[in-house]
Amino acid sequence: MSHRTKHPVDEVLPPGRMTLLGLQHMSIMYAGSVAVPLIVGAALKLDKPTIGLLVNADLLVAGIATLIQSIGIGKILGIRLPVVAGATFSVVNPMIMIGAQYGLPAVYGAMLASGVFGLIIAKPFAKMIRFFPPLVSGTLLVVIGVSLIGPGSALIAGHDTESPDYAAPSHIGLAFLVIALLVLFTRFLRGFASQIAPLLALAIGLVVAIPMGLVDLGGVSHSNWLGLASPFHFGAPTFPVAAVLSMCVVMLVTYTESTADLLAVAEITGKKLTDGDLARGLATDGVSAVLGGVMNSFPDTAFAQNVGLVQMTGVRSRWVVAVTGGFLLVMGLVPKVGAFIAAIPEPVIGGVAVVMFAMVAAVGVQTLRKVEYTGNHNTFVVAVAIGVGMLPAVALDRFGGSVFFAHFPHWVQTICGSPITVTAILAFLLNLLFNHLGAKRSADLEPAATSPHAPSDDVPDPAPPVEAPHG
Repeated sequence: MSHRTKHPVDEVLPPGRMTLLGLQHMSIMYAGSVAVPLIVGAALKLDKPTIGLLVNADLLVAGIATLIQSIGIGKILGIRLPVVAGATFSVVNPMIMIGAQYGLPAVYGAMLASGVFGLIIAKPFAKMIRFFPPLVSGTLLVVIGVSLIGPGSALIAGHDTESPDYAAPSHIGLAFLVIALLVLFTRFLRGFASQIAPLLALAIGLVVAIPMGLVDLGGVSHSNWLGLASPFHFGAPTFPVAAVLSMCVVMLVTYTESTADLLAVAEITGKKLTDGDLARGLATDGVSAVLGGVMNSFPDTAFAQNVGLVQMTGVRSRWVVAVTGGFLLVMGLVPKVGAFIAAIPEPVIGGVAVVMFAMVAAVGVQTLRKVEYTGNHNTFVVAVAIGVGMLPAVALDRFGGSVFFAHFPHWVQTICGSPITVTAILAFLLNLLFNHLGAKRSADLEPAATSPHAPSDDVPDPAPPVEAPHG
């Protein structure tokens, strides 16, 4: 009787190894996740204790969403892949604008409504997977990875270009030391030690940062052992139509970004992805928005840096990420633990983060290699989507925020303020225009048709609609 081999995604590793690998995932995503409540709280002029409650709620909901994504709840929620969930940056500008105009009850009312909207559209959205062939998903992954280099740079050099200590040589040197250690550990260590190379580089970077005066543990002693805001901390939610519509647009943006990341994780892990799997993964993002509306938190999406970590380490077990979810849950309930992780200097985290972001771009390049470029316009599609899509990422203010569409209406800024969103829209529409709609322009393809081996169709054969893209 044959024994069915367990897929690496479902493998349960030894407890000690799984704990360290889970801690590694959490260490890499922490700074990006808590940045959202810090930015929103500062912009809305909330006091420090209130911002602290937002951070705790953010980590709690991220932990719940990560546990659901990795473990799953029946056939309802969770993609059951090593997916780490964290607060999406797409929500920052809309939350600030809604909060300034209508108040925080409207922010969380609109978030609650957008979560319900996300749950309703998760399955129909997932059925569009056939319109995310490698041409679209690969282009989007490249832009996700490259556009995140900017936030990674801000972790290293600073967030305000006019600050006196911006781009301090000591900070840059510390980040480069972490990167160098990561390279050396990855090249020369073997086995499990190689898999935790990012964590080892972070740990050494933290030790080096102590005599540099960059590690402040004062927040640990001043933090409470238990701390969590009550549901609807800012009052009963309200639902202004404009605010609700704005947050529903954010949910569509989140789904687009998550789709690319979930397809990438499926590709990396070698796990076939059905549209039902994708629907459960997207629905979890919707649940995070519902929880966020109730618990004063934020909608979550699959974190790209953790996708890069899965690619780099080759550790495909979803149970490792379940441990990460447990850590996040504890940090949300026990502020002292979160304060200790927060003491890791940003240049240390940034050194590892830029490599993880670039790994996402590398996965996108690998995906684009599976696209047929002969006798069609696919090269043109990639060029336009990346070229135009990256414009918001390179037109920035002193704090790193995009100003490319600053003089456009708020709804345009919501949709087009992120290079990821612009690229997703362009790649999706251009693929439809050139590869699905209208008659084939045979005159354009005549040079390719002269070859006896030239393809007879200008549309590359995409992956089956119910699987992760295979080319």
